[in-house]
This record gives sequence, structure tokens and C-alpha cells, in this order.
Amino acid sequence: MLNNSYFSTGLASLILSLFLLFVAIPYGVTAPSNVTNIVLSPVFWPEVLSVLLGITGIALMISGRSAVKDSVAELLPTKGCYKRIAFLAVLMAAYVAAIPVLGLVWTSMISFVALAVLIKTSHPRTALISAVVIPLVLYMFFAHVAGMAIPQGEFLRLP
Repeated sequence: MLNNSYFSTGLASLILSLFLLFVAIPYGVTAPSNVTNIVLSPVFWPEVLSVLLGITGIALMISGRSAVKDSVAELLPTKGCYKRIAFLAVLMAAYVAAIPVLGLVWTSMISFVALAVLIKTSHPRTALISAVVIPLVLYMFFAHVAGMAIPQGEFLRLP
């Protein structure tokens, strides 16, 4: 029995992945020819994410073919879902607005924690540790290894 929601979501992911790989990235992302390390190329990570999106789409399509059709109760919206989506939109706007003031690293930490609270994660300690460690590790890589400028805040600057 075909689970239409998994299959259609997987098909949409696969189509988006193919569009990104063959149209959007080649024509929309410019890469200088003198980049010696492929990992630092502006094209590399969008292509990696596009391939992962395609693999995820294929996996969803396969699981949709073997999954049992959703019951009507599972298709109804969860209580408070529209309010959480509205809060997510506010959080994203606040994230973009706070980057010039707080900097990318500190804003990412705060936003990660706020998102974990918003989605009511069942692993709050892991989310808190990830909220601190991931932005710091990414900052250290891009600022010190790749030599890229990361937006710093006006109050506290990282080394």
C-alpha cells in the first residue's frame, strides 16, 4: 500500500535536489578558479547538501512504498502547531536582525536554544551542549582554518 505523504514529499525533495544540482548551483553560484582546496569552494557545500537532499528524497519514496497508509487522526494538525510556526517565523526574523548586534556565533547559540524550547525537545541537555559547541567549532574552522571573516558582535568579540 502506498503512503502518499511520504512518497510525495520524497518526490518533491528529489525534484528540488535535481533542480539545485543542474540549474540553481551551476548558474547561481560563482566560484573563483583559483580555489586550491575544494572544501573552501563556494560550490562544494551546496552540492553536498543537494546530493543529501536527493538521497533523503529517494529514501522517503522507498519508505512511502512500504509504509502503511496514515490514519485520519495522524493527518490532523497537532494542537498549537500554527502558533509554533508563527513563533518560528518571529525567531528567524529576530535571528537575522540580531546578527549585526550580537554576531553570528552568539546569535546562533541563542537561536538554537530558543528553537529547542519551541519544539519542546526531549533532549534538552544535548540541545544546550550542541547550541554552544557547534557554533564555536564552526567559528574556529571558518575563522582560523579557512581564514574567512565571521560577523562579530558589537559587545563581545571572539579571538
